[in-house]
Amino acid sequence: MGARVLVLWADGASSNLGVRVLGDGAAALARQAWGEDAIVDFQSFEFGPLGTQLSGKIVLRGLLTGSATLRSRMNAYDVVIDTGAGDSFTDIYGIKRLAIMVYTRRVAKKAGIPVVLAPQTIGPFRSFFGQVAAKRTLRDAQTVMARDSTSANFAAGLGRKVDCLATDVVFSLPDVATSSVPASDVVLNVSGLLWGTDAHGSRAAYQELTRELIRRCLAANRRVTLLAHVLDNASADNDMRAIQPLMDEFGEELEAFIPTGLDEARAFIAKSNIVIGARMHACLNALSLGKPAIPLAYSRKFAPLLADIGWPYTIDLNADEGIANSVMALLETEGLAAEALNVRTRAESLLAVAATHLADQVKV
Repeated sequence: MGARVLVLWADGASSNLGVRVLGDGAAALARQAWGEDAIVDFQSFEFGPLGTQLSGKIVLRGLLTGSATLRSRMNAYDVVIDTGAGDSFTDIYGIKRLAIMVYTRRVAKKAGIPVVLAPQTIGPFRSFFGQVAAKRTLRDAQTVMARDSTSANFAAGLGRKVDCLATDVVFSLPDVATSSVPASDVVLNVSGLLWGTDAHGSRAAYQELTRELIRRCLAANRRVTLLAHVLDNASADNDMRAIQPLMDEFGEELEAFIPTGLDEARAFIAKSNIVIGARMHACLNALSLGKPAIPLAYSRKFAPLLADIGWPYTIDLNADEGIANSVMALLETEGLAAEALNVRTRAESLLAVAATHLADQVKV
């Protein structure tokens, strides 16, 4: 029997294709490290193979009972790979979320299961609790991997140098068959989260920027296709809430592609010329397939990761002006396709090093 691996904070059926990337990419990395016969399960915050949700109530109950039930279920696994939900090893999303993640890692530690922090963003931690929890998590982990140098420096500042500087696990994913999807020119991923809330900046400014980019691309005779990277669901984090009003507004001038899953989204991106995206994993999917991307960054997780793999074209959505001009200039820049292929090669080599590191340092 192969190694039994539990991947935390990933879900192969999530409406968020970025969450699916984290799961599938972490599973691919595990199999590179410990063999193709590794058995990989995914546990997110919802019900999963641990037989429970991972929620605030579960944390409180576990603290009162000594977490005996959860520890016994953890014992079914040889190793835990913690993805940090990509960018959630921080307190900027609230203490509750961080506390759930720290508690779950601690239960695995008490069960004697090695915990691997997969390549992820580390920090920032602005609260006293966040800093204490982060230091403990980093100290307890069997091995710590960061997906960008800024995160590595942040971890070092908390007293734990990372064991391996890698990149996002999307570059562990294989190529996909493209015969069943149409081809496209400019793929524009519009974030429903940025469109519908002010949590990461002004929604009005983001909406106007999106409309301006569409108008200018169409005026330049570029074919534009809107792509959902978070599929239809009941939450505010839903790209269809942005796509539908834009389709109603622009009518037949625009196209839309709504994938049924991650493979179909990647296949469509693989047949496009370029991706413009406010979802980081929409852009990373493109680069991992050798396609250029123009990331519209709403947080610090974008630029360090992309710069480390040789892609310096991140555009800051918090810039005061000139965002549309910067995007249009990049659309006309020659040589981006060749650069994207170089990025893919560099990123794959970083993850090969990460897989070798896991195989050497975590015996399962």
